[in-house]
Amino acid sequence: MAIQALVLHLMGRVWICSCGTVRLWVGDIWSPELSQQLFDWYTPSHIVHGILFYGLLRLVLPRLAVPWRLVLAVVIEGAWEIAENTPWVIEAYRQQALAAGYTGDSIVNSLLDTVAMMTGFTLARLLPWPATVALALALEIAAASVVRDNLTLNVLNFVHRFPAIEAWQKGAQR
Repeated sequence: MAIQALVLHLMGRVWICSCGTVRLWVGDIWSPELSQQLFDWYTPSHIVHGILFYGLLRLVLPRLAVPWRLVLAVVIEGAWEIAENTPWVIEAYRQQALAAGYTGDSIVNSLLDTVAMMTGFTLARLLPWPATVALALALEIAAASVVRDNLTLNVLNFVHRFPAIEAWQKGAQR
């Protein structure tokens, strides 16, 4: 995570929102402070990342000790957090209905996204698998219901734009 923070700093990312305040939560999906403060509606997506990483790494590397799988998951998440803040990915996100004003993450938000992933990984390790699946589904459904976005929709829109999804998401605009 120190490398993640250093690379993001060298990329010119701000440490925390340049707005002059620090907030625990930003619930307004249209706020310029989204992805700049500590937590937001994309935090659940990172918890789901952790759940998915735990399951995939358990499947692919069953003999690797769990702490090493967690290290690998942190490396993957950190690499994504760095890639997510490159101009190319930021511009790709801006093409989506809900991310028109997206400017990238603050370093603290990015690091806490990685902590959220670690939380999801740990929950997947500790909870019975049906509870883990239920948690992932609940997080995805809650985010989709409240802000019309979640990990699934984010990935779908990143890979290919779907006019029906974009129209539904735009219906959330003020």
